[in-house]
Amino acid sequence: MTERCRLYLITPPKLEPRAFAETLRRALGAGDVASLQLRLKDVPEEDIVRATEILMPIAQKADVAFILNDRPDLAKKLGCDGVHVGQEDASYAEARAALGPDRIVGVTCHNSRHLAMEAAEAGADYIAFGAFFSTTTKEAKTHADVGLLKWWSDLMVVPCVAIGGITVENSPPLIEAGADFLAVSSGVWDHPGGPEAAVKAFNTLF
Repeated sequence: MTERCRLYLITPPKLEPRAFAETLRRALGAGDVASLQLRLKDVPEEDIVRATEILMPIAQKADVAFILNDRPDLAKKLGCDGVHVGQEDASYAEARAALGPDRIVGVTCHNSRHLAMEAAEAGADYIAFGAFFSTTTKEAKTHADVGLLKWWSDLMVVPCVAIGGITVENSPPLIEAGADFLAVSSGVWDHPGGPEAAVKAFNTLF
């Protein structure tokens, strides 16, 4: 029996860190969350630094790994728990070289078995498949199907993250198929009952 699925939170695409801090604190207090990825695109570096300095202590105090999107250099400099790299960002090798053996490095693999196998063999701590559903957070380049999760979980020990438009309502097939983590952004922050209710509801499903 594999370990139960866990929640991998991704920050909203735009946020004011001070205002968001309390929302984050409440969400993390509502149930088990494995990690929080700070994902701010097309913003000045100082905005990423400021957001990390405000939000990382909240995550770490709640025993939640703080992962920075795209920027191994900043993740190292700021002392983040890890980094997540896409296929167009730094390579896995560059990220691992920057962060060393003990930090988390996760890799986006879209819907590609080949990319996932390569990343796992190289030493990635997790691989991410998606998008499983249409998403408002970003333009999905690829669409993945549930069979991919089942194939991976049957064959591989490296954890897999399902990403893309995931909500409480549409997540059961992904959990059933063997996803180790569900990466969720608007499905938590824009949940009609609020982020805390979403975190509780996901944990009930798990």
